[in-house]
Amino acid sequence: MTADENGTAAPEAGSNAPLDGRIDETPAQRPASRPARLDGPGVHVHGGVEATGSANTRRAYASDWKHFSAWCRRQSLSSVPPEPQNVGLYLSACASGTVGGNRKPNSASTIERRLSSLTWNYAQRGQSLDRKDQHIAGVMAGIRNSNARPPMQKEAVTPEDISAMLETLDRGTLRGLRDRAMLLIGFAGGLRRSEIVGLDVGKNQTEDGRGWIEILDKGLIVTLRGKTGWREVEIGRGSSDAACPVAALGTWLTLSRIAHGPLFRRVTGQGKAVGADRLNDQEVARLVKRTALAAGVRGDLAEGERALKFSGHSLRAGLISSAELDERPVQK
Repeated sequence: MTADENGTAAPEAGSNAPLDGRIDETPAQRPASRPARLDGPGVHVHGGVEATGSANTRRAYASDWKHFSAWCRRQSLSSVPPEPQNVGLYLSACASGTVGGNRKPNSASTIERRLSSLTWNYAQRGQSLDRKDQHIAGVMAGIRNSNARPPMQKEAVTPEDISAMLETLDRGTLRGLRDRAMLLIGFAGGLRRSEIVGLDVGKNQTEDGRGWIEILDKGLIVTLRGKTGWREVEIGRGSSDAACPVAALGTWLTLSRIAHGPLFRRVTGQGKAVGADRLNDQEVARLVKRTALAAGVRGDLAEGERALKFSGHSLRAGLISSAELDERPVQK
C-alpha cells in the first residue's frame, strides 16, 4: 500500500479494531527515538566564521546556534550529533513561535538562515546535517508554502471519539443515517475522504466511481482503485449494531433505497429525499470536523485550535493509530 496524500505510511496485516471489527493496514511509521538528554557541554568552534564572512554573519551564526542549543536543553534533546528529526522539530517551533516565551513566529527567511547556520556549525564539528532528510525537507516545504507556518498535523480520532461523534447524529433522519455510515466505514477501513465518496453500490456502475462494496455474512469487502492499482479492504462486523459499520451501511441502503450507482449521495427535500448526485469529498471533512467539535473531542484545546485539528484525514489517521488494516492488492 502506498502513502496517502498526507504522508501516512501504509501498514501490515494485524489485529482487530475494538470498534469496527476486523481491519487491517500497516502501522504508521514511527519516528526514531529522541535522545534522552544533552550529551554534555557545547563544542567550542575556532576559525571558520571568524576567518570568513561579515561580522553580521558571524553574529547571526553564533546567535542561531545558541538559540538552537537553548531550545534543545528545554526539550531534553541533544544538539549534537545532528539529528534531522530534532532539527525539524526546532524549525517547526520557530515557525509557530513556540521556541521561546515571546510566542512570535519567525519569518521564512529567518528560518532559512537558522537552518544554514546549523548546517555550518555542524560542519565545523566535522559532522554533516542532511537537509534533504524528510524531517527537515518536509517542514521547510510547509513553511515556504504557508508563509512560515508549518502544516498542522490533523488529529487522529480514536474508537471512543467515534462513539461520541456518532451520538451527535440524528438516527431518525436520512442525513444522520448516511453520516453514521460514512464515519464508521471511513474509520473501519482507514479510507481517504475521496475513497469514501467515490464508492458505488456495485462494480462498474459509474464512470467516476473509485470502487464498490460487497456485503457478506461476516462483514464487508471494499474494493478500491488507487494510483498503483486495485486493492481490497476487509471490514468485520462490530460487536453491536450501534457501532457496526456493516449494519450502519445496510440501514442507509435500505432506507435511502439506493440499489445502483453512487453509495453516498446528497440528501434533499428538507432531509426527506435522496438525490442522484455523488457527495463531494469536502462533505466528509466537514462531517468529521462538525461531529468532533459537537462531541467535545480534544476539549482541552481552545475552540479555534480545535476547529483546525480535524479533517477527513482524521478517520484514516485514527485507524492507523489504533489498529491495523488488512489490505490486499488485487487484479481487476
